This record gives sequence, structure tokens and C-alpha cells, in this order.
Amino acid sequence: MLKINKEKCIGCGLCAAICPEGAKLGEDGKAEVIESEKLQGCGGKTICPYEAIEE
Repeated sequence: MLKINKEKCIGCGLCAAICPEGAKLGEDGKAEVIESEKLQGCGGKTICPYEAIEE
């Protein structure tokens, strides 16, 4: 199951742009996982250049 490390996330929105069904930007300006399996299918941890997507 994937999750977002809020300390590493800078809110760039790249994960949401690459995988809008798997991630979104939350009200705090940081990414949130919508559906872990879909995010994994889009590339999972590898799509975040800041390594904020973790297992």
C-alpha cells in the first residue's frame, strides 16, 4: 500500500498529473493517495522526484 510522506512532499502535483486516478493534491497543498493500486500501476514510487511516495 502506497502512502505520501508529507515531510518530503513539496506539493508539485506531478503525481496527480501523471496519475489523476491514483493521487491528488489535498487541501494542505500536499499529495494524497486516492487509490494505491492505480498509483502503483502508473509507476508508484518512481513517479515522485522527491521520493515522497513510500510503501
